Amino acid sequence: MNVLMFTNTYLPIVGGVSESVQRLKHRLQDVGHRVLVVAPRLAGQPEHETDVVRVAAVQHFNGSDFSLPVPIPGQLIDAIETFAPDIVHSHHPFLLGDTAARAAETYGLPLVFTHHTLYEHYTHYVPGDSPRMQRFAIALATQYTWLCDEVIAPSESIRDLLREREANPALSVVPSGVDTLRFAMGDGRGWRERLGIPAGAYVVGHLGRLAREKNLTLLAEAVAGALVALPEAHFLVVGEGEARHAMSAIAADHDVLGRFHFTGRLQGQALIDAYHAMDLFAFASRSETQGMVIAEAMAAGLPVVAISAPGVREVVRDGHNGRLLIGDDDVAMAEAIIELASAARREPLCRAALATAEAFDERHCAERCLAVYRRAIARGGPFTHADDGGWERVRGRLGAEWQMLRYRGRLLRHLVQEEWEQERPSWWPGSRHDESELPPK
Repeated sequence: MNVLMFTNTYLPIVGGVSESVQRLKHRLQDVGHRVLVVAPRLAGQPEHETDVVRVAAVQHFNGSDFSLPVPIPGQLIDAIETFAPDIVHSHHPFLLGDTAARAAETYGLPLVFTHHTLYEHYTHYVPGDSPRMQRFAIALATQYTWLCDEVIAPSESIRDLLREREANPALSVVPSGVDTLRFAMGDGRGWRERLGIPAGAYVVGHLGRLAREKNLTLLAEAVAGALVALPEAHFLVVGEGEARHAMSAIAADHDVLGRFHFTGRLQGQALIDAYHAMDLFAFASRSETQGMVIAEAMAAGLPVVAISAPGVREVVRDGHNGRLLIGDDDVAMAEAIIELASAARREPLCRAALATAEAFDERHCAERCLAVYRRAIARGGPFTHADDGGWERVRGRLGAEWQMLRYRGRLLRHLVQEEWEQERPSWWPGSRHDESELPPK
């Protein structure tokens, strides 16, 4: 099978979507499928990429870690037609996601979309952030699903949320996979020695982008509180981002800054070894669709303390492989971290964590994704206009633009309805009446 993927984030960006796309791509290739990825052109990208097509992009959009692809009509025609895809897989509902939808319509190919991200948690990266912008982000992703033949949710929570939002019902749950064998093989002694952490110390860890949407001030408050109660404990943080300064300030306020250790971004074996330098993984984000780092941590044998949220509650089972906490309560999280300072208390949770991680092995996840591809192809059959004459090609492109116009029209209608529901006076038919707001007689 020839799989054409479109993603707005890819190497050298370190993040959940980038990692998910890379892992799926490599696993599909390992079992004999061909994959071509369309991604933004980025500083520091690999020099030789035989299976990636790069498009122009604005770097570090609005001061974030993200790039802003600038799709240019027609620039991908030769690459797509040479590759002759059987299916198109979009990993975003905008920018290159639009390009994916146009390509699928132009060449008569089935379109699959993975809803990786709760975009309403990321609107602070866009000028003019507001509740209206958050509603727009939700509507954008939801309406995009109706352009697709199949939609992939990374967790049951996100599947249920998409159903509530009246997304395309052709939904399948396929988590992003983890190479469990690889993550099980690490040595944390080097990191402990490098950072001056005693070999027998209790190390709480965290890994991910240090970004506003990750709820890191609460995490830092919780861990700092635990470190005050546990003088032998340390906090190992893997990642980089603007929240690092706030986390350091919280540590300083609690007089534990010397036991907060920041490694910066890590990849490959260095990242796996950092997991193995930890005894417990702590996670407070509410913006995840899956929480892939939780599965990675469990594959390294770590129990997890986390706040119950979409994508998290499917992995962490309270009292079984960690602690799952209800609500944003840094004191409760600190108490859970203190409770698991005992190695004897952690041991059964570690065994359960390893067993949990097996369900997220990338081999199983790739097979589930292939099943979605086959279902999409069987539904309509793989058709391609790549070898058609000039008029058929033009007709395919016109059809693609008409589909995108219809999509934008549905999105606009949805937004207008949302705004009306938010702003209409309570005396309007269908609203609950408030006599003080009734119009004069």
